[in-house]
Amino acid sequence: TVSSRAGWTVMEAPACLVFAAVFLLGRHRAELAPLVLHGIWQVHYLHRAFLFPLRMRGGQRRLPHGLVLCGLAFNVLNAYVQARWISHLGHYPAGWLADPRFAAGALLFLAGAGINLHADAVLRAPRERGYRVPEGGLYRWVSCPNYLGELIEWCGFALMTFSPAAAVFAVWTAANLVPRALAHHRWYRERFPDYPRARRAIVPFLL
Repeated sequence: TVSSRAGWTVMEAPACLVFAAVFLLGRHRAELAPLVLHGIWQVHYLHRAFLFPLRMRGGQRRLPHGLVLCGLAFNVLNAYVQARWISHLGHYPAGWLADPRFAAGALLFLAGAGINLHADAVLRAPRERGYRVPEGGLYRWVSCPNYLGELIEWCGFALMTFSPAAAVFAVWTAANLVPRALAHHRWYRERFPDYPRARRAIVPFLL
């Protein structure tokens, strides 16, 4: 095993590094719109790979090497596919930044990032020893607003890039996070008899 902080960084860092390396090999690497999309990707993953681990609770917990290697492999592959599309295979003229798809996708991405950061801050708030029911923000309606925010982010990125690569990533994100949210929701309801009955797992009022 490896410490969760180190394991998390090893898993997520390729999303920054591989993306940048592949992006720099693309024929559109010097064009404005691809550079903006590159910057948006990097802001997310620089935070995720290098800042988030410093603030995570239980950073000395252990992760299995196999889990870390699987996460690393996925991020290498995903970063390659996304960067290859944005910098080489896709077509993003400068006018793409004024396209309604880019604008709507960027708003979704920012909204998802805000939800994610707020949910994470609630979970990291000082508390007494042991678990408690998170309160505030979207925790009023769902058990896992951090997962909801992540899903909204990548749906926004798929719209922003309007690419099959990003659409597949959004679908994979849902396939990964929705079952985890359902499992967390079941755990909360089993552990806390007074858990809010109207609260859903990941989608307010629905799921």
